[in-house]
Amino acid sequence: MSVDVVAPARDRSAVALVAAGILWGTGGLAGSLLADRAGLHPLSVGAYRLLLGGGLAVALLALSGGLRALPRTRPAVRRILVGGALIGSYQAGYFIAVQHISVSIATMVTIGSAPVFVALGDMLRTRQRPAGGTLVSICVAVTGLILLTWSPTDAARDDLVVGVGSALLAGAAFSAITLITATPVPGLDPLRTTAFGMLTGGLLLTPAALAFGMGLPLRADVLLTAAYLSSVPTAIAYTAYFRGLRTAAPVFAALAALLEPLTAALLAALLLGDRLGGPGWCGAALLITALVISNRR
Repeated sequence: MSVDVVAPARDRSAVALVAAGILWGTGGLAGSLLADRAGLHPLSVGAYRLLLGGGLAVALLALSGGLRALPRTRPAVRRILVGGALIGSYQAGYFIAVQHISVSIATMVTIGSAPVFVALGDMLRTRQRPAGGTLVSICVAVTGLILLTWSPTDAARDDLVVGVGSALLAGAAFSAITLITATPVPGLDPLRTTAFGMLTGGLLLTPAALAFGMGLPLRADVLLTAAYLSSVPTAIAYTAYFRGLRTAAPVFAALAALLEPLTAALLAALLLGDRLGGPGWCGAALLITALVISNRR
């Protein structure tokens, strides 16, 4: 009886996690399209994604009863504020990278560099040398990042430097979120933290976004793109991911997240004409390998 109950639950979790990874991979493309069609600055795209996506995530929590007994303690408020600042930094850096380089390279560098920063941050926190497998994954990831920067691109050298640098900053912010949320706050599960963190991050980005302009043309394609960006790869994807985490194996959850850069690269190649070339695809493969090594550990 217990096997019959657990197996379907794990199957549903697997579907939810795979769906989340794929949907995340469409976020960069949707953000790029919104910026082009609405003439928005990357900070404005990030603000819209977090404000609308965070608001929708909070609404989904309210409908499912997830806002009951929401903590109002100082540690909870501090965690949401810090998380919001990091999420806002992550989105800003990522979409700036998308503007200066390609969707595929920006996503690969951001996601691929995160384990490196997590390992370095953990080393500084514990003052212990990383394990051998961690050092191997770092070396593989760095090699992959170098190969990615050699892939053919129409971006000028300055754009490549700004784009890769912004993607690395986004990866650092993402890793900081990972390290900080490793210490739980009573009453704040990951879904609550992410939902309110996105909303807070959007509010923190709003002043800068307003300075660059946040006007949305009232055209169907623009409004539908904004709605898709805030709902599908944001609120729905994160909700599916954290729901799936409840009964899924952590290793499977981590591997499912690898579908994000793969999806982004394939969509960018098919719809935007992005080209990675031989060295670029080798670099992408090395980044995926580094993620697998680190996740197995």
